[in-house]
Amino acid sequence: MTLFLITFAVIAAVIFFMAIGVMFGRGAIKGTCGGVNNGECICVQKCEKRRKLEAMAENS
Repeated sequence: MTLFLITFAVIAAVIFFMAIGVMFGRGAIKGTCGGVNNGECICVQKCEKRRKLEAMAENS
């Protein structure tokens, strides 16, 4: 039972601090280039994986 309470307290603390981060304006979690977002890239600069995907799409 002690292990359960310690584990619960640690997980609750992590969730609490993540919530505090969101409340103080931490940026939203964003995907990376080449993700499952229908091939749309939200990166400012194209990463190597995105360049390869676009090259393959142009050659098809």
